[in-house]
Amino acid sequence: MVDQETFASLARQVLSGTEPSVEQCQTVLESRDTMLLSVLDAAFTVRKHYFGLGVQLHVLRNAKSGLCPEDCHYCSQSSVSEAPIDRYPLQSSGEIVEGALEAHAGGAHRYCIVTSGRGPTDTEVDRLCRTVQDIKNKVDIDICCCLGLLSLNQALRLKAAGVKRVNHNLNTSSAHHSEICSTHTYEDRLNTLHNVKEAGLSICSGGIVGMGESHKDIIDLAFALKEAQADSIPVNFLHPIDGTPLAGREDLTPRDCLRILSLFRFVNPSREIRVAGGRERNIRSLQALALYPANSLFMEGYLTTGGQTTSDAHQMIADAGFEVTTSIAPAQHEEALSSV
Repeated sequence: MVDQETFASLARQVLSGTEPSVEQCQTVLESRDTMLLSVLDAAFTVRKHYFGLGVQLHVLRNAKSGLCPEDCHYCSQSSVSEAPIDRYPLQSSGEIVEGALEAHAGGAHRYCIVTSGRGPTDTEVDRLCRTVQDIKNKVDIDICCCLGLLSLNQALRLKAAGVKRVNHNLNTSSAHHSEICSTHTYEDRLNTLHNVKEAGLSICSGGIVGMGESHKDIIDLAFALKEAQADSIPVNFLHPIDGTPLAGREDLTPRDCLRILSLFRFVNPSREIRVAGGRERNIRSLQALALYPANSLFMEGYLTTGGQTTSDAHQMIADAGFEVTTSIAPAQHEEALSSV
């Protein structure tokens, strides 16, 4: 029988160093709504062990919008999208730097510069490297770049400029990938992660749920990210944008989203789990509960959709009894460990 002890035992197992089985993962995703708080409590036990009550804040910058030849079905910037979005080439260094200053003023730990397209040109990489150096000369904020498919040489140049992390999502399972995109392969994405790691950069890679995938696909994705050694895992929930092939999909409930976040915490216990795109639309009034499995979030919106403001994000975090942090100091980490 699945009861509260089922999930408490799972948390103890994970903290002992034994990863959950596929069957246990299925139990999490298929658990009854009446067991949701037990699932969240178990996920929080693991989260607290590694991260205490800290929440890191991230801000996205859509530095190049639209104009993309790829056919990712979820994306409003893709070649198959008819969504009425702004389309523009790579923004000026001044515009991107100004965004970094605003993000830092709002308490963001990390500023993520995102460009649309299959991958950046060498000229774009050169411009971004100069921009990153300008940011680092003005403000102390971590820089993440999400630029599509990257070569090893491009990743090395970004690292030399001061980029600490590169985001490149696997998006879904290998089995489901062809249902979502045909212009590049799952292996193309894995190869970019390999180049990022080879360059000595931190890997940020996650996925999008709610795109017609099965529970098995979600579980496979969680383990694939573990195998890829992703340091940070953004869990996005589909925001079905009018004009995209996935417009009109409504597969998720707020409880589904919280179970999925918990699953990613159990499979990747020591990694940063970020409640990412679509949280406002899909988790709605239960958003604060996402902080029990997740230890970071985006504020001030996403690439082409709006999101929670900085002030509202800070208020939600404080109201739930968590705290904004830029890092977990050793003393804080030891305190978190001893309080489990």
